[in-house]
Amino acid sequence: MGKSATTKDAQALFHSLRSAYAATPTNLKIIDLYVMFAVVTALIQVVYMAIVGSFPFNSFLSGVLSCVGTAVLAVCLRIQVNKENKEFKDLPPERAFADFVLCNLVLHLVIMNFLG
Repeated sequence: MGKSATTKDAQALFHSLRSAYAATPTNLKIIDLYVMFAVVTALIQVVYMAIVGSFPFNSFLSGVLSCVGTAVLAVCLRIQVNKENKEFKDLPPERAFADFVLCNLVLHLVIMNFLG
């Protein structure tokens, strides 16, 4: 009996999250997909390193840190672009995107320097 109540609660939670996410603007959904892509790419690199080995370890670190850093910067972009966030209401989306691009450029310059 407890298991069915737990299942119903989980289904209600899933339905609630799905309906709330359906109201999310398209530009935020695109950023969410980008974040998921970066995280999945980092996970693939970690699995590959576990299977094959990590001979050039700095290359492995560079790839994973590039993916994780890009995901973090994309989350920051999502926070700044979200219209419901009152903290960044005076910040235009173009400025937030320019910050994202500039920070990504700096991140990847550091990553390329770390590669050697």
